[in-house]
Amino acid sequence: MSNDAIEVGMADEMTATLKIRRERLGIQLRRGTFHAFLDNNELGSIEWQHEAQWPIEPGQHTLQMKAGRYISQRRTFQTVDGAIVNLDCNGARIWPLYLASILKPDLAISLGFK
Repeated sequence: MSNDAIEVGMADEMTATLKIRRERLGIQLRRGTFHAFLDNNELGSIEWQHEAQWPIEPGQHTLQMKAGRYISQRRTFQTVDGAIVNLDCNGARIWPLYLASILKPDLAISLGFK
């Protein structure tokens, strides 16, 4: 009977970790708060020059960052129990990309795996 209780407790604690880092190198033309959306649900936010992490369920997920009307491309990934998923995100760093993002908002924020 106590083995079942231990197994249930262990199952409740099994998660993966999502870590997102806002890069500190170079010039970023969009420095405000970015909001992380995992599977179309807001997960949390991250400030410029900071890192954030959240526990997530193992499985397939889609991540997108948003800042007002500006968004990143969607990134789909698969994770398993106990895994750590590391991503970097940042705002547009060069003027042509910054200007293009006015017409095409999904160019404003880059999001990539480390």
